[in-house]
Amino acid sequence: MANVSVYNMEGKEVGRIDLNDAVFGVEINEHLVHMAVVQQLANKRQGTQKAKTRSEVSGGGRKPWRQKGTGHARQGSTRAPQWKGGGVVFAPVPRDYSFKMNRKEKQGAIRSALTSRVQNNKFIVLDELKMDEAKTKAMRKVLENLNVKKALVVTGVIDDKVLLASRNLPAVRVSHIVVEKDGEARKVNSTISVYDIMKYDTVVLTKEAVANIEEVYA
Repeated sequence: MANVSVYNMEGKEVGRIDLNDAVFGVEINEHLVHMAVVQQLANKRQGTQKAKTRSEVSGGGRKPWRQKGTGHARQGSTRAPQWKGGGVVFAPVPRDYSFKMNRKEKQGAIRSALTSRVQNNKFIVLDELKMDEAKTKAMRKVLENLNVKKALVVTGVIDDKVLLASRNLPAVRVSHIVVEKDGEARKVNSTISVYDIMKYDTVVLTKEAVANIEEVYA
């Protein structure tokens, strides 16, 4: 079981925390991680590209010159691909690039991505992340205290002040994972993605976020 330090917003170590090996200590499956990243990027594609084939461009109904005796190569239409203004060979058409991954594959990809960050010492746990004001300077100061420049910050609650404070920092993204319980029913609100975990150099999580992740993915 991995044991990592817990820091406060001033960058000082205030304790340690044990991480659940079922989430943060699994065997890394690079194929699932790659597939999850490709899926997220593919699902963002509009797929609206379009070019006309020779059957769609206008004109070209008449044969440009007779078949033989001109000294030119034979031509059947001025809208063939080799002519200026002609159609495109194998022209792109609108299509849907999105594809689906099943739930277990997505969970396995998340576990693998988080484990890779723990193994590479790119995983920082905060005891809490609370802002008195939604100031960019305050958020930048917290990251400087942690010696972090490009980070994915994960909170256990939806905190508008943290979101606003990080909005003008191009190398920082804030996500959340919230678990709400109503009796035996559990509702999960999460914006964590494998793409973001792998894109940013360091993952900074609050203790509450770690607990929520372990509850959802363990």
